[in-house]
Amino acid sequence: MELSELIKTTQVDNVLLSRPLGPPVKGTLCITSHHLLLSPQPGEGEEELELWLLHRNVDAIEKRFASSSGTITLKCKDLQLLRLDIPGMEECLNIANSIEALSSLDSVMLMYPFFFRPEGLKLEAGWHLYHLEDYFQPIAADTDAWRLSAINRDFTISPTYAPLLIVPKCMDDESLRACASFRHGGRFPVLSYYHKRNGTVLLRSSQPMTGPNGKRCKEDEMLLSAVLDGGERGYIIDTRSTQATKQARIRGGGTESKANYPHWKRLHRPLERGRLLQESFIKLVEACNEQSLNMDRWLSKLEASKWLSHVKESLSTACLAAQCLEREEACVLVHGSEGVDTTLIVTALSQVILDPDCRTLSGFQALIEREWLQAGHPFHQRCARAAYSHSRLKHEAPIFLLFLDCCWQLGRQFPFSLEFNERFLSSVVQNAYASEYGTFLCNNERERCLCQVREKTHSLWCWMNRPSAHRKFLNPLYRRNPLVIWPSVEPQSLQLWKGFFLQWILSTEHLTHAQAEICRFVNFSAEALQLTTATVARSELQEMENSREDSISRCVFSP
Repeated sequence: MELSELIKTTQVDNVLLSRPLGPPVKGTLCITSHHLLLSPQPGEGEEELELWLLHRNVDAIEKRFASSSGTITLKCKDLQLLRLDIPGMEECLNIANSIEALSSLDSVMLMYPFFFRPEGLKLEAGWHLYHLEDYFQPIAADTDAWRLSAINRDFTISPTYAPLLIVPKCMDDESLRACASFRHGGRFPVLSYYHKRNGTVLLRSSQPMTGPNGKRCKEDEMLLSAVLDGGERGYIIDTRSTQATKQARIRGGGTESKANYPHWKRLHRPLERGRLLQESFIKLVEACNEQSLNMDRWLSKLEASKWLSHVKESLSTACLAAQCLEREEACVLVHGSEGVDTTLIVTALSQVILDPDCRTLSGFQALIEREWLQAGHPFHQRCARAAYSHSRLKHEAPIFLLFLDCCWQLGRQFPFSLEFNERFLSSVVQNAYASEYGTFLCNNERERCLCQVREKTHSLWCWMNRPSAHRKFLNPLYRRNPLVIWPSVEPQSLQLWKGFFLQWILSTEHLTHAQAEICRFVNFSAEALQLTTATVARSELQEMENSREDSISRCVFSP
């Protein structure tokens, strides 16, 4: 199919664009295969008033028609609202139908990342920055209890796991195959994080398929027993409620029994996913867009959305996992049902809490690569729609957005401990929903290999790590903190992420100015410190030289 076939009208003049926090702009509207463009009329405005909107970013379209014109409201996945007043009812209808068709393409291969070719970037750059082998090397240097397994190199063991996995060294591939057949989707327990201080490990998997008859798998029991040394105890954090596990058992799923896993204690910490989390996201965005509400009414709507409750529960569960590793010195296995949603929130967040390396810009990118992309989070399904679309798909859920919101909360509570800033987090969210880059395409690594994403699209990390872009994503107050950061989850400690949810509603000029002033002050302080250090060093060297000359003089001229 040619994308040009979906474009019914390519260009319309005298279109009026209205958007929050910006003046109305009249100009020429053009539709290409992947973008909606509006160029201001001569003398109408500056270049920054141009509109370049990726069709994939459009979440929903509302149309209103008059006798000789029409209005289109574009509701975007980055929460932006755009209104287009188009002369001519037929042109308005054609534009709306074209955008609807181009914004909901089913084929990944037709999306813009496969056509995007920016100057100065190479296709292969960025895709090989974060290898699992590099993450495994320090673990192998510290302990010989683990090994890299290529058992899933052809994706026959698990279609949602990566080709390489870190597994107990004592488990051969045949035993791992038996474990995979016992776990939902073949996602048997694999190492997610190795805690260097005490040698404990964080594992992730999917639910065991015990079923109503209590089916067992001796290889799975042996794998989890091998993780523990002797009589140590471990914790299984199940992100479902007790009732949900009972219902799952009826459908063939379940959880680990105390009798078959005697050294593992099961803890239920239910985290919402799927429809309920999506509805919470929708209610939150509706509240943010209701500018006519008074403060009490707005706070009531914010509370009714329950979004901050989901943030609190996610942080609390991640803290529980981190506490088991750090303070209890116990190993932890995290899973829900499929192990690709709330499981990953807990494993990724707990690493940010525990590990200062994961709080650097490159370390956080590696964490997303390892714990979200390689771990099989279905970005194509979960981010197909955002908060505005009326056509709901059952797979949609803002799981990844919830994780990044929790990271923003950590950055707000510990302003010196995260190397990346709010702008970085917001940019990652927007690229997960609609992007020029191929990093978040498809649902798992198997699909990315089939679509040749690494060979035919550019990596987001390559663009973000360019010196000109890299500086914009850095926190000027960052100082490496080797300690664990324990966040507060009290209601007064958690705030709405205004930099994302209200970015198109509230002006951020004062924040931008404050950020620039902080950078200027930090740079000035650093230069002053360097100058002072250099002056002191020169003074000390001069004193040493004078002392040396005095000593020589005394030796030469002494009687």
